[in-house]
Amino acid sequence: MSPSTDPVAAISQRLDTFVLGVRESSAAMGPEAALLVDAGATALAGGKRLRGRFCVAGYRAVAEAGGGSAGLPDEVVAAASSLEIFHAAALVHDDVIDNSDTRRGRPSAHRALEGSHRRSGWVGDASAFGRSGAILLGDLLVAWSDDLLEEGLAAASFSRAAAARAEYATMRRDVTIGQFLDIAEESAFRSEADDRHAERALRVASYKSARYSVQQPLAIGAALAGADAAQRAALAAFGHPLGMAFQLRDDVLGVFGDEAETGKPSGDDLREGKRTVLIAFTRERLDGSARRIVDELVGDPLLDEGQIASLQRTIVDTGALDRVEGLIADYARAAERALSGARLGNAAVGELRDLSRAATVRTT
Repeated sequence: MSPSTDPVAAISQRLDTFVLGVRESSAAMGPEAALLVDAGATALAGGKRLRGRFCVAGYRAVAEAGGGSAGLPDEVVAAASSLEIFHAAALVHDDVIDNSDTRRGRPSAHRALEGSHRRSGWVGDASAFGRSGAILLGDLLVAWSDDLLEEGLAAASFSRAAAARAEYATMRRDVTIGQFLDIAEESAFRSEADDRHAERALRVASYKSARYSVQQPLAIGAALAGADAAQRAALAAFGHPLGMAFQLRDDVLGVFGDEAETGKPSGDDLREGKRTVLIAFTRERLDGSARRIVDELVGDPLLDEGQIASLQRTIVDTGALDRVEGLIADYARAAERALSGARLGNAAVGELRDLSRAATVRTT
């Protein structure tokens, strides 16, 4: 059992222990290897640990229903922690794809590695080094997530370990394809009918975020508790709509969020050209010429504050923001209904409701 029943503390302790072991095992590889390991440790610092917390909540929901204790077995903490490492990998790669300069108020991984190259006085293109290093860092973090998951699953029964491993594999495949759908949409939207843009944006939200952020972490935790088909179905019916609400809130913050809160510049999604539901709903209410102006602006990395403010006003004036807020509320209600009558632990259901609020009513 983990020494702490608080999931955030238990996950943080497990990650610290894992990183310490990695540092020790790679020490003989020299200072350049240490640079990459240090970048990995930095990528794991901070964050709300939502994916790990959903994994723990999924475990507790099933374990408590079966009369189990609220303690956290080592395999659950390891699985939850491995999800946080995988999430760090996804963010590192995401920042390379989006050419983002910051993450959580700090330089993104590729920018930090670029800075290390310059400070070391190395030859060659510092920015190319940073991008290449970050791609490899993301790959390393994926390997770390696998290492920690397998280490933890050694303590689980064969059937539960196999079920958790299958859910984890599904998550990895879905989010990778979902990320590709996201970048493809930035180009494919021009050849798609305007009335399909919202549908396609919701598809991206489902595969890139909803399943990976909420639904699959719940499923992994539930698998480690031996969930039956009805419990798996109830958690999926809760997790997917909540994950959709989570991503739509993220889309709103990507356009209207306060940099001091989010750690990323306000309107960053507009500069990156994210074809979210917000943009799809905005375009639906514009005439041809106004729509063309929006299309010319969204995706321009040099948008200034005035242009960002103009796009924000357009999104509000077309009613797109209100429509997305309505969708968030609808998804949150659907998630809430899925918990009613489900054979899940009462205390864990309360925890799931708290996590639901944390995921949808947030500023970061």
